[in-house]
Amino acid sequence: MPHADSSYFFGSTKAEVFPQVLDQAKGLVAGQRNWVSNLANVSSLLWHAYATLPSPSSSVNWAGFYIRDDKFPTLASPVQSPPLLGGQVTISTTYASMDEEQTLLLGPFHGKPACQLIKFGKGVCGTAAARQETVVVPDVMKFPGHIACDAESRSEIVVPIIVNGQTVAIIDIDCTEPSGFDDEDKKYLEELAEMLAESCDW
Repeated sequence: MPHADSSYFFGSTKAEVFPQVLDQAKGLVAGQRNWVSNLANVSSLLWHAYATLPSPSSSVNWAGFYIRDDKFPTLASPVQSPPLLGGQVTISTTYASMDEEQTLLLGPFHGKPACQLIKFGKGVCGTAAARQETVVVPDVMKFPGHIACDAESRSEIVVPIIVNGQTVAIIDIDCTEPSGFDDEDKKYLEELAEMLAESCDW
């Protein structure tokens, strides 16, 4: 099974490096369907892969995931109420938000500390989650409603992870250079999102 050696990549172009990311990600998630563990390893893969590429890709300063709040086990598990006077116990399932107010919570990542909560439809991450489509932003300063978690970030790509027609998480990558991402990033990251949608228990 792949382990720490998975963070080594060979080549200097996206066409050479990204297929290795996909292969190594498949190896790391094989037999492990827990999204926390899987996304932790994949965020590391993305961080190290971008670092091996030429500028502007090597200027990636954040690579990770935001997860829809009801997918967090502690937020979606049954909660037992204290016994009532008659000795009855109420069991209920609680979620952090309702469908009309869905929220993304910070998941596994590499980079500086980040915003912990983003509403669907807000900022680049929330927009991609709500639209269920990849959003590539060449200049985050020109994106309406941009949420600045790291003031050094200048460009961003966000790819939704979709399961059964619903956004369950997003891949979020920031770069300190303008126009840090292109159609090639989009293509490979969308393949990665599809693989994670299928290989994790959401």
